[in-house]
Formats: sequence, structure tokens, C-alpha cells
Amino acid sequence: MHETTRIDSISSLHEFLGYDKPKHPQITCIELNKFNPTMVHQTKQFINGFYTISLKNGANFDIKYGRRYYDFSEGSMIFVAPEQLLTVDYDPGDTVSEGWMLCFHPDLIRKSSLGSKMDEYSFFSYAANEALHLSEKEKDTVTKIVHIIIEECNQNIDIYSSDLIVSSLEVLLNYAQRFYGRQFITRKTIHHDVVDKFEQLLKESFSLQHLGENGIPSVKELAKGMGYSTNYLSDLLKRETGKNTQEHIHYQIINHAKNLLSGTSEPISNIGYKLGFEYPANFSKFFKSRTGMSPNQFRKN
Repeated sequence: MHETTRIDSISSLHEFLGYDKPKHPQITCIELNKFNPTMVHQTKQFINGFYTISLKNGANFDIKYGRRYYDFSEGSMIFVAPEQLLTVDYDPGDTVSEGWMLCFHPDLIRKSSLGSKMDEYSFFSYAANEALHLSEKEKDTVTKIVHIIIEECNQNIDIYSSDLIVSSLEVLLNYAQRFYGRQFITRKTIHHDVVDKFEQLLKESFSLQHLGENGIPSVKELAKGMGYSTNYLSDLLKRETGKNTQEHIHYQIINHAKNLLSGTSEPISNIGYKLGFEYPANFSKFFKSRTGMSPNQFRKN
């Protein structure tokens, strides 16, 4: 089992990487071909107290979320939120051709409008194998924005510094959101196969035998069965089908409920149990919230 290292501050990160002291206490950009890590060839787990956005070409870091590795040798961006477990396999014998790692503490954006928008950038919870693959033009765009942030960080801090840095961060994240949208479109054929596989998994998960034994499948369980992170699967399904994972689950529950209510004379409480609801009242409340009528009213109609 690998040792887990916590790095809560930007200063601690610089110290660990053998980098010079940060120019700004809440944000930094590390040039990956210039740092001198204090660790030798090893695999190590990290939990950081800050957001990380990285763009990298080169092969001396293999990054792993859970059990899946992703090779960044072709240059891609990953986005890591605070408190996520990250496993890094580092080999000092390899070389990094280029790249950067932008890290910023939540306190930097906490009082800004960006702070309240961070949940909208769902890619911070994508797995490493769901990284953003950039064209040369897209790489140039994001790198220019990062250089603006670096330049501002190198200035003497004044009352405008935080606003200007946060504004540039928001621009960077908005471009990332656009580029992810492009990536979903360009991989449409692959994603069509994913949707087919998901629909089959959903069908199996909603067999009455499966529901009786395991209950209603959760978003997390379905994402795990598909080999994706919960956010990536929901975003993919939303783009391809118009419904996220949770909405697909709710649709199946209502569809099965309608079939049982109209096609059988089973008590409504039994139908609720069959569909994974522990209490009949919960089933009735859920059904009415989705259809506008109670199970009993639907059956009578």
C-alpha cells in the first residue's frame, strides 16, 4: 500500500517539488521541465488542498485515478479538485518535453462569482482517462491565458491582483468547457456505443429480480459498471440523449411502475417494494412528483 501525502498549501507544494518560493500565496504555475522533486523513482499517492489544472507533454508521470492509468505522452489537460486522491508514478530518468501545472487554493476564489460557479465545471471530477485532448490551436489558446496569469502573479500584489487573476481563471475554465464540448462531438461514434452499452446495463439493473436483490441502482454503481466517473457519464449521456444518468434511472422507475400499475392488480405497496422503495409512501410521493398523479389515480385512469 502506497503512502499518502497531504499537500495543503501552495508553499508546501513548492517545497515538495524543490521549486523556488511562490510569488503569490494562493496560486502558482509550475513549469514541469524546471522542477526538481524530492522523491526518487516511486509511486506515490497525494491529496491536495487546492485545484490543479495541468497540460503536459512527456512521459515521466503516469497518473492514476482508482485503478486506471492514463499516459499523458501526447499532451492533454487534466483537472483535479481539492481532496481528490491522485496516484503519481514518477520516473526521474525520463524527460519532460514541456508543460505546466496551474494550482490555486479555494480561498483565492471563495468570495468571487467564480467560487459559486465551480460546481458547473464538472470536469474537475472526471477521471484521468477522461482527460481533455487538445489540438495545437487549443493548446496555444489555454497556454496564452496561463501566461497572462503567470505575468499577473509576478507583479507586486495590489488591490486589483486577485480580481484580474480570478477573471483569467474563469476565462481558462470557460475555454476548457468549450473544448470538452468539442471532444464529446468529435467522439460521437464512440459515445454512441457507450450509450448502447449503458442502456443494456440499465435494462439489466432494472430487471425485477435485480431490483428485488439489490434495489434501485445508483448513479455511482452504473458509472462504475461502465468504467467512467459519475460526472463524465452523466455529461456524456446528457449530450447524447438529453437526459443525465439520474434522469435515466428515474425514467426507468416510472416506466416500470406504469407497466405494473396498469398491467397487474398487485397492491401499490408491493409494486413500490418491487421497484426498490423501502416504504410505500416514498414510492407514491416519487411517482406523483414525476407524473402529477398518485399511483392509485394513475391505475384508475
